[in-house]
Amino acid sequence: MSLLARNPYNAAMHRIPVDLASRAYEIFIGAGLLPRVGDFVAPLRPTSIHVVCTEVVAPLYAQAVVDSCKAVAPTHRCTIPDGESVKDLGTVSRVLDALVAARADRRSVLVALGGGVLGDIAGFAASIYMRGIRFVQVPTTLLAQVDSSVGGKTGVNHPGGKNLIGAFHQPSAVVSDPDVLRTLPPREVRAGLAEVLKHGLLADRDYFDATVVALPRLLDGDAGAIAEAVAGSCRIKAAVVGRDERERGDRALLNLGHTFGHAIEVLTGYGTWLHGEAVACGLCLAADLSQRLGLIGRDAVDDVAAAVAKAGLPARIPGISCAAAMESMRSDKKAFAGKIDFVVLERIGQAVRRQAPDDLVEATLRGGGFV
Repeated sequence: MSLLARNPYNAAMHRIPVDLASRAYEIFIGAGLLPRVGDFVAPLRPTSIHVVCTEVVAPLYAQAVVDSCKAVAPTHRCTIPDGESVKDLGTVSRVLDALVAARADRRSVLVALGGGVLGDIAGFAASIYMRGIRFVQVPTTLLAQVDSSVGGKTGVNHPGGKNLIGAFHQPSAVVSDPDVLRTLPPREVRAGLAEVLKHGLLADRDYFDATVVALPRLLDGDAGAIAEAVAGSCRIKAAVVGRDERERGDRALLNLGHTFGHAIEVLTGYGTWLHGEAVACGLCLAADLSQRLGLIGRDAVDDVAAAVAKAGLPARIPGISCAAAMESMRSDKKAFAGKIDFVVLERIGQAVRRQAPDDLVEATLRGGGFV
C-alpha cells in the first residue's frame, strides 16, 4: 500500500489511473497539492530528488516543491530558460549536466515542475540519463495539466520539425494542482483550452457541448470548472494511452489538429504562436478538411469554429505559405513515405485517420488564410 493510500489527506482529490502494466501510474488532481509533492515522490524511495523548473516558474513555486522534497531525500534544483524556442538538445544537455554534477544515480527521481515544454525537456532528459531514471510530472499550465503531462511523450524540436527527437518515457506520477493556474496569463489559459476542446471532439457530442457551455467559467478561472476540465481530459487521455501506449493505433487520434498545428509552429518560428493557439487553428482546419472529404457537414465545421472563437483562440492564422505548409507536414513524424496522415472527424465525438488528396488539403489551407 502506498503512502498516499494510507494517508488520503485530500478527500476532494481526483485519482485517475493510467493502466500500463509495469509502467502504470496515477494522475492526482486537487487544490493545494503542489506544496505536498514530496508525499507523492516518497513511495518511490529515491536516493535523491532533482527538481527541474524554468526561470518563470522558479520564483513562484520552486522553493515550496524543494522544501517538500527535502523531507524525503537530498534535493537539488536545476533552472532552465522558458519557452518553445529553447526546446532543443542544448537545453536537454543543461539538465543532464546538472544531474551529473549532483551525482544522480539510477534510483534518483527527477521532478518536472513547469509547463508542457519543460515537461517534455525534463522527461526526455530522464529517459536518457543512465538509460532512464524515474520522473514525476508537476504541470503548472492548463495545457500541460490537461494533456502533455500525461502519456509519456517526451522530446525536443528540430529545425526540420516539431518534436522530432524524443522517446516514450512514462512518469511515475502526475501531480496537478489547479491553484497554480491562478498565476497563469490569460493567453496561456486560452491556449490550454484548445486541448480541452480537442478531447471533447474525440470523446462524444454531449461532452463537447458541455465543454463549450463551460468555457466562460473556465476563462473566468472558476476553480471547480477547471478541476473538472482537467480531470475530464485526463480520463479521456488515460483511457486512450492505456489501450495504445506507443501510438500504433487509437492514440494517434489524439493528434487531431496537430498536423496542421505543428506546421504553423515550425513555419512561424517556435514560440511566435503558443502550441494551443496553433492547435486551435489546426482543429478548424481539420474540421474543414473533414467536410471536403465528405465526412461531416458544414454545421459541424461551424460548431468547431464557434467553440474555438468562444475560447478566444484563433480559427485562422493567415500569411503562411501553402506550399511550405505542405512540405512541413510531409516531414511530420506522423507522415509515412511522404504521405500525410491526417486525423479528421466522422462526426463530433468520432475521429479517424485518413490521407487526403493534395488539392483538398491545399483548399483547406487557403480557406484558413494560407497563401
